[in-house]
Amino acid sequence: MLTSTVTIYTESTPNPHSMKFVFNVELLPEGMSFDYTQPADGLTKEKNSPLAVALFGFEFVRRVFITNNFITLTKTENAAWEDELFGIKQYLKKYFAEKQPVFSLPASEFAAEGDSSDSEIIIQIKQVLEEYVKPAVESDGGAITFHSFDESTGQMKVLLQGSCSGCPSSQMTLKAGIETLMTRMVPSVKEVVAEGV
Repeated sequence: MLTSTVTIYTESTPNPHSMKFVFNVELLPEGMSFDYTQPADGLTKEKNSPLAVALFGFEFVRRVFITNNFITLTKTENAAWEDELFGIKQYLKKYFAEKQPVFSLPASEFAAEGDSSDSEIIIQIKQVLEEYVKPAVESDGGAITFHSFDESTGQMKVLLQGSCSGCPSSQMTLKAGIETLMTRMVPSVKEVVAEGV
């Protein structure tokens, strides 16, 4: 019986404080992601992750974002990636070699999420986000999720996670890239703002 070895490589992101750790295995089903801003987040019933909690054990880790096949770590300002990368990669390789769990969630948590009460415009918005925006954001170690849409004002709110959270260029990307694309492809959208930023 062959056992596949987990490989990990790193990619820098537009956020100098965030590093993307890409795996050759699926960590979560496509389209799902979890963002942890403190160790306690990894202990909640909704997003229980022994791995996220363990990663906060590294003093320099300020934020952990886990999605389909990568983890984005955001470091403290005084830490340097060149000093921390080797240690964190070794830790992750050992963690996966020992087959320790990434998550401790009930299977129902991994069910596909969808809202049948979405309006025609919201369905269009989500489709554009999925097809055009998410792949680009994920390639930079982040994630973008639909939050809400106000049909009276045309304001669309999104959640930015992973390396996008706290990234110096995220507002420019949001306005110059995402807002321009959304207003062109879904004319009902007049403005795109990030929720909680």
